[in-house]
Amino acid sequence: MSILEKPDLPPQELEHIPGAEPSARIDAWWWLVALIVGITAVLLISWPYPFWNILKFVQDGIVVTVTVTLISFVLVLFLGMLGGLGRLSTNRIVYLASTLYVELVRGVPLLVQLMAWYFAVPVVVQTAGKAWGIAALEGFQADPIVMAILGLVFCYSAYMSEIYRAGIQSIPKGQMEAARSLGMTYFQAMRHVVLPQAVRVILPPIGNEFIALLKDSSLVSVVAVADLTRRGREYSSTHFNPIEVWLLVALLYLIMTLFSARIVNWVEKKTKFER
Repeated sequence: MSILEKPDLPPQELEHIPGAEPSARIDAWWWLVALIVGITAVLLISWPYPFWNILKFVQDGIVVTVTVTLISFVLVLFLGMLGGLGRLSTNRIVYLASTLYVELVRGVPLLVQLMAWYFAVPVVVQTAGKAWGIAALEGFQADPIVMAILGLVFCYSAYMSEIYRAGIQSIPKGQMEAARSLGMTYFQAMRHVVLPQAVRVILPPIGNEFIALLKDSSLVSVVAVADLTRRGREYSSTHFNPIEVWLLVALLYLIMTLFSARIVNWVEKKTKFER
């Protein structure tokens, strides 16, 4: 009798069948992504006006939203790691600076920070340019996308620092001690031993931060960035059809966030290890 003919095949034997192990199974939540995409497609095909017109109008906003999110997230990953290491540093100055940054930034709403970066920082730079007699600074003009990215990175790096700190602290101290006993320096042990394990632990919260960043990128619309939200508002104010506009915009955001969540889930499965 073949394995497939056994009605009561033990789970440990089933795992040896190619494609039957848990990591090879298709994530069932992809059906939710397909459902939302299908609903959006039905709206676009059944009612090309106004839904198809709205999509054509906001398509450049989708590109801006994705671009701002991806660039910001890459910088957040790097700066968040530095902040997390600073929070664990034995150097008192580095520790105090990192902790002060995290505590202050987390206490100010993201929208307020974005407006400060776009409206206040250029004034400070121009004032400094006048005081120091530097023409380049005196005529400084803020680029909306650049300032929006700086605002998102500055805010989210504080949250990411705490995620890195928690992940590093979850790794047994024996791992660092063993690496040091092999002759590694602190930075070599952190890079080759501790951080690779910590990253696997913090993948779920990192994925959650990416999704939150994608949604919060809609706030950059208040600082003259023509993202998906701003383009939707422009179309709605011109054609006076808020129901159709915001329904489609919500579906587009939902597609991006659900797709991102499934990708994160796939990465988690690929990097999962048994303790």
